[in-house]
Amino acid sequence: MIRVLFYFLLLFALAAGFAWMSDLPGTISISWNGYVWEQPPVVVALVAGVALVAFLAVVWLIRVILKSPQIATRFFRRRRKDKGYTALSHGLIALGTGNAKLARRYGLDADRLLAEEPAAKLLLAQTAQLAGKDDEARQRFEAMLEDPETKALGLHGLFVEAERHREPVAARHYAEEAAKTAPGLEWAGKAVLGYQAVAHHWDEALKTLERNYAAKLLDKKTYRRQRAVILTALALKLEDGEPERAYSLAKEAHGLALDLVPAAVVTSRLATRKGDIRKASKVLEATWRLSPHPELAETYAHVRTGDSAVDRLKRVKSLAAQRANTPEGALAVARAAMEAREFDEARSQLKKLLQSEPTRNAYLLMAELEEAEHGDKGRMRDWLARAIKAPQDKAWIADGIVSADWQAVSPVTGKLDAFHWAAPIGMSEDEGELLEDSLFETPVLPAAAPVQETVVEKDVSPEDANTVDLTAEPVSKKAESETAEAKKPEAEVVQPKETVAPSANVKQGYEGTTDDVKFAPALKDLPDDSMSSKAKAQAEKPEQETSTVSASPEADEKPKSDDKPAAVAGNGADSSVEKEAELKQDDEKGGHAEAEQMAEDKDDMNRPIEFPLSRMPDDPGTEEEEEDKSSKTPRPRFFN
Repeated sequence: MIRVLFYFLLLFALAAGFAWMSDLPGTISISWNGYVWEQPPVVVALVAGVALVAFLAVVWLIRVILKSPQIATRFFRRRRKDKGYTALSHGLIALGTGNAKLARRYGLDADRLLAEEPAAKLLLAQTAQLAGKDDEARQRFEAMLEDPETKALGLHGLFVEAERHREPVAARHYAEEAAKTAPGLEWAGKAVLGYQAVAHHWDEALKTLERNYAAKLLDKKTYRRQRAVILTALALKLEDGEPERAYSLAKEAHGLALDLVPAAVVTSRLATRKGDIRKASKVLEATWRLSPHPELAETYAHVRTGDSAVDRLKRVKSLAAQRANTPEGALAVARAAMEAREFDEARSQLKKLLQSEPTRNAYLLMAELEEAEHGDKGRMRDWLARAIKAPQDKAWIADGIVSADWQAVSPVTGKLDAFHWAAPIGMSEDEGELLEDSLFETPVLPAAAPVQETVVEKDVSPEDANTVDLTAEPVSKKAESETAEAKKPEAEVVQPKETVAPSANVKQGYEGTTDDVKFAPALKDLPDDSMSSKAKAQAEKPEQETSTVSASPEADEKPKSDDKPAAVAGNGADSSVEKEAELKQDDEKGGHAEAEQMAEDKDDMNRPIEFPLSRMPDDPGTEEEEEDKSSKTPRPRFFN
């Protein structure tokens, strides 16, 4: 708008000037060699203007004619350059699309048309890289090193080639040369710092970090964090050899990054070695409040050497209370409680942890608790089985690498401060199951069965006695002769009260000599229910105790019992008492052995067969046993 206004102002000034000149009176006269030319001022001005334009046109034409060779040369040069830049542009587009063959053709045209153009040389070098011609690419990059303008470009290309061929020494050399050539190169500064850190050249890495910060390649926050990481790594390296310097470096690192767990751990450890327990505790507490970690709890528990397990438990509890409801705190308290044999506290902490954030380490610790407290292998295996499918515990992770220990740089990319504390993603089979409270309760062991004491009573009432007391009466000479002649048992063993119904008139067995076999019924004639209910119960439950039978010789107060030995049954059955009274009456009347045998055979069908403990009834034994038996007084046998 202003330019249009200026144009109209100029036009107005010209018109005003011509109008003023036309109004001027008089004429202008020019005389030369007798010729006089007189014209008004306006006409003279117009003629002078036309003459000036003609002169300038003639001068321009003469100049064009004189400079025509230079103009032609400049024209062709400009045309060639335009073609070269056009080829360079097309080559870069082909290189971006991945067409190496077309990019190489355009690159050759650009290099031919643009002889000293660095962009054309770069296009050819990158085209060789894309085509897999590493030797050609390396030669073209090395050719760029001769020109100061393209030296940094060549160093970067050689650095990339060295990394592609996994040659860290050469890559570090090219990065250091590039950093010296152009200190402001970000890739060179970071690469040099990374390779120095990977090689654990921490002193050189500190200097490189200072140069990068001075060149404004990183901000202040990143600088403080990376410096803390390098100082921590250097302190860990010097911890055994130079503890004093390591302690100063660790303190500086902890001040730069309070949440850096390794810095706090090494600072506390070195402070403990110096005897500064207060400083060691304060460092760990400050980091715990920002970033709870198991290593912090472990170091805090042993911050004072020589403490008992109970003291360590108290200290860990105080640390966990500074940031409550954290899985790291609960796990640390549980572990310290197990060391102090405080199993209830450990179980409580593990229950809270497993019901909120279950991890594999918590399940393993629970299995260890079951074994340590109760020695219960079954419950221990149950917790171990649950630990197999439990989520993974947190660990140090960097670029897909899971490490139990912290490292300053990533072993994959060489990035500084790459490790972070987190749970591995995608490595747990299950997110955790819902655990009931009954799983954490202390197992109750089954109570042992009470042991019944053997009670030996001389006079047992039939109603209350569960123990059979067999008393052997003194045998007279007449009974001895009858025993030797008849070779038959006289004493009978009666089952306890529970095995025989009171109304059943059943004889319970013979004494158990070798002659009992002739009085036993045939096997085919045995009843199906030959075993009493008590015997069946004893066969099904062998671990239960049976009634205990004890015998003691005692003199008989009745004078009529001298004819033969008698057995007193304590089962309280009326039928047994009646049978015994009948037998005594038969003895008093002088009944003989055949009549008693017939009475016994009559009841054999209802009597359960019982065998002695030493051998079967049909076992005749040896001759020595027969001789010993004839010389010794017969004694009652016991049947179960």
